[in-house]
Amino acid sequence: MLLAAVVGSGIMGDRLSGGNVAIALLANAIATGAALVAIILAFGPISGAHLNPAVTLSDATQGGLPWRVVPGYVATQCAGALFGVAVAHGMFGQPLFSWSQHVRSGLPQMFSEGVATFGLVSVIWGCVRQRPAAVPFAVGAYITAAYWFTASTSFANPAVTLARSATNTFAGIRLADAPGFVIAQLLGAAAATLLWRWLVPALPQAAERVAVPHESARAVDA
Repeated sequence: MLLAAVVGSGIMGDRLSGGNVAIALLANAIATGAALVAIILAFGPISGAHLNPAVTLSDATQGGLPWRVVPGYVATQCAGALFGVAVAHGMFGQPLFSWSQHVRSGLPQMFSEGVATFGLVSVIWGCVRQRPAAVPFAVGAYITAAYWFTASTSFANPAVTLARSATNTFAGIRLADAPGFVIAQLLGAAAATLLWRWLVPALPQAAERVAVPHESARAVDA
């Protein structure tokens, strides 16, 4: 659902903007942020709304998710992201998959992804202890903003990055550029996790609430 929103709104914005990239990006950002709020609200009580391997790994390091289920989460996130690309392409009459030719290379782009993911994980950990109900809205607002204040337009998600290499549309990223983005995202998530572990020593006690309170981790432990 997230990738259908990201790629689909990118295609729609590109088609309707008349070549104005700023308008297309604005449409893409608003649709993505709004979709994130809705998806996290819907799936948070079931699985914690783990749409992002970087968030899943951060959660697992703090004891919120058993390590034995992490591979399944990550595999599902990547498979779901690719399926979302195919769904978006199907809605707009595109081939189900097409390798992106959109160049997003260079240190500024990768640094942007580190910053974007650092911010995303910080927003989650910063809200989850005192205001867990606000997490969906905070995440949606942050990603909408980060589309504009980062040079990379804030992918901030390894599964999203890999899936977007399979769409040669407005939202795409060249496959050769994806590994650099993923490495930067994981480093940004790790830095944010370490920072919030220091800022909030009781963070592991709050970890099960990422991204919102859910039952799956407790059920697995039981």
